[in-house]
Amino acid sequence: MISGGLGTTSILSSAGKPYPEIMVRLLDDGDRQVPQGEVGEICVRGPLVMAGYLKQPALTAEVLRNGCLHTGDMAYRDERGFFFIVDRKKDMVISGGFNVYPKEVEDVLPAHPAVSAAAVIGVPDSRWGEAVKAIVVRRPGIDVSAAELSSYVKAHKGAVAAPRTVDFVEQLPLPVLGKPDKKALRAPYWEGQTRAVG
Repeated sequence: MISGGLGTTSILSSAGKPYPEIMVRLLDDGDRQVPQGEVGEICVRGPLVMAGYLKQPALTAEVLRNGCLHTGDMAYRDERGFFFIVDRKKDMVISGGFNVYPKEVEDVLPAHPAVSAAAVIGVPDSRWGEAVKAIVVRRPGIDVSAAELSSYVKAHKGAVAAPRTVDFVEQLPLPVLGKPDKKALRAPYWEGQTRAVG
């Protein structure tokens, strides 16, 4: 739905620009367009957009609101019109009213010499609603503390994105696509809570 672009490195990291006859807008939770440079959900209208899910009218109504396909991808658009995806909407952590995109934290953590792999999720927090949690696989023979990793993220992404807690594991659950299974990682923390973990 979004064509690739050529040019500088930053453009190459983008999702590109819309194809002709495809309208792409970035909308907030009230289906209002967000200003350029701000993050919103990618919503698409055009002849290639699906008609709906087979025998799932409720899900179809949810994703095809106001004549647009709500993709669940969160992105921003730069001044040249290129779209940059930051994360999936369902993975976003809302902590103390601030939006934290786990992918941004996951991009920072593996740059630390002690981190082999990392996944970031939101977990219940009585004060902030949700708190950022990192699940980390350490490199063999290299030790690192949770506090050090939290400080490392804080230095690169700011205090809001810094994990409040870090769990160390031997490996992350990786389904067929090779990305950490966020649903499985969130499930133990959200059991019995009202928030969906899908």
